[in-house]
Amino acid sequence: MDTVRLGLIGLGNIGRHHAAYLLDGKVPRCELRAVAASAEARTAPYVARGLTAFPDGLALIRSEAVDAVLIATPHPTHVALGVAALEAGLHVMVEKPLAAHKADAERLLAAARQRPHLQLAGMFQLRIEPRYARIRSLLQSGELGTLQRVTWINTDWFRTEAYYASGGWRATWQGEGGGVLLNQCLHNLDVLCWLMGSPRRVRGFVQMGRWHDIEVEDEATAHLEFAGGASGLFVGSTGESPGTNRLELVGTRGRLVLENQRLNLIRNEFDALEWSKTTTSGFTPPPVWNCELPFENHPAPHAALMQNFVAAILDGTALIAPGEAGLASVELANAIVYSSLTESTVDLPWDGVAWEAKLAELISGSTRQKVVRSIGTTDFAASFRR
Repeated sequence: MDTVRLGLIGLGNIGRHHAAYLLDGKVPRCELRAVAASAEARTAPYVARGLTAFPDGLALIRSEAVDAVLIATPHPTHVALGVAALEAGLHVMVEKPLAAHKADAERLLAAARQRPHLQLAGMFQLRIEPRYARIRSLLQSGELGTLQRVTWINTDWFRTEAYYASGGWRATWQGEGGGVLLNQCLHNLDVLCWLMGSPRRVRGFVQMGRWHDIEVEDEATAHLEFAGGASGLFVGSTGESPGTNRLELVGTRGRLVLENQRLNLIRNEFDALEWSKTTTSGFTPPPVWNCELPFENHPAPHAALMQNFVAAILDGTALIAPGEAGLASVELANAIVYSSLTESTVDLPWDGVAWEAKLAELISGSTRQKVVRSIGTTDFAASFRR
């Protein structure tokens, strides 16, 4: 095989974005052959361009028309479709999140481990953005010394009532499995775990439908504790405007701040703790110097991650975001909400079955209309009833 025949399942906002760059030839050695969506109006433009259309994802998977699939459907369908694709011998790229909850994500990963010849990847494109790659390099090199604190404020995810009304599955426990943490902020949670490792303790404080007429969280704050003792604060909201996206990492050798497309390093000339032990002054901090670290945004991060997926299939190249990497962000998003609902601190790693049971309670007690879609013979909400 010298070209990967790809099938795209789901033609919502992100699905159409993927289709556009794939049809424009932005991913060499990859040919978009087929699409799947329940609405003929969505598949018709692609049929006109010579692609084969299927009414649901399972029909595409069983068609033998493709070598790999890109799953871009609502969260609770990811696992059922992913497992079906792996069982059919297909490579799988899954849009974020890997699953709506950790226990289900583990089922998908188990299916992948049984088929090591197949690639399972997650669409976590921020991992190839130069700004985060630079930060990770600085952390790994020890440039900041002993890490003391990380704070990430993610409130630039403003969404309107019209956004939430645009799909019956949006902002429901059954349709998404969560709110701002699992949908908008999941990329940030992924990067946080990629940079720092998963926290070892979490205490969450979330508010359900504070700013919108929805049943899931649209406001979240989490206090985190990492291995080595560094503390963390993570804030997310879809109700603030103007919002903020500020990532600050503080170590004994300096402070790194990413905000407004600028990455600044304020560097201590001496380690702050060593300075504290040796200086005769009671108040004077170590001298510092300031440096702005330039970077450019990646021009096509989704396409680049798909290119890596194709290279993994054809050449054996290591995946930038293997499926296993998608587990940490799902676990953290789930744990923050569970911690808030139970008013307790959660130690990680954590048994995802606890959240699966709580999520089933939330779905059962929901006053929202239950929205069930078909993905072939598998129910839209099947992952919650296993």
